Amino acid sequence: MAGETLLVISVIGVPPYSARGLTQTLEPIAASINQRRNVNGDLVNVAPAQFKKYKSKITCSDTAAPAFDGLFPGQLVTVDCVKELAYTTIGGTPQRTVVPGSSYVEGIFTYYRPRLSMMVISFTDSQGEYDAIDAWSADLEEV
Repeated sequence: MAGETLLVISVIGVPPYSARGLTQTLEPIAASINQRRNVNGDLVNVAPAQFKKYKSKITCSDTAAPAFDGLFPGQLVTVDCVKELAYTTIGGTPQRTVVPGSSYVEGIFTYYRPRLSMMVISFTDSQGEYDAIDAWSADLEEV
């Protein structure tokens, strides 16, 4: 249906016509990478497991923006991601909460959209007067 998106951001919401053609990235936070060489010269990651978290950037240009009014950095939100993650079906398990109904199997892999508890790091919102295009982005990190 026109105007709908897979993206869900609790608290602020994603109104119709604010997320068509959006792009979402997921990447490890900086603290999840602490690489050192051991006495044998092997490269190992010594970051504690609790730092295995994601950061995300969502960008879009559409005719509207999410409901950013009252939103500020530091606010906690729950995000049903557009970006999918995958794991090996046999012997594997999802590492994050699965958005209900988003999981499917293709070959030996299971794909799913994660539901992440995140904090707003920053966001931008701009609108062109003549073309009426609203360009926005949001930077988020898993809590």
